[in-house]
Amino acid sequence: MTDQQDDKPLSFGQMLQSVLAAAFGVQSGKNRSRDFSRGKPSHFLIIGVLFTSVFVVTLIALVKLVLYLAGV
Repeated sequence: MTDQQDDKPLSFGQMLQSVLAAAFGVQSGKNRSRDFSRGKPSHFLIIGVLFTSVFVVTLIALVKLVLYLAGV
């Protein structure tokens, strides 16, 4: 990596990949250090809250579907 790429902020895809990897506990050390040096905490917080919200809503919908199909 060159010095110019080190100063470049993270893309949305890189931040999303980091949030997903952190959610499942498989974040690599290299990516973690990249996130701390080039990422903004507010961006990770927003993406993390959105991911968590979508995950919870998906689980609720899945449980409701299963209960509906079970006739409960």
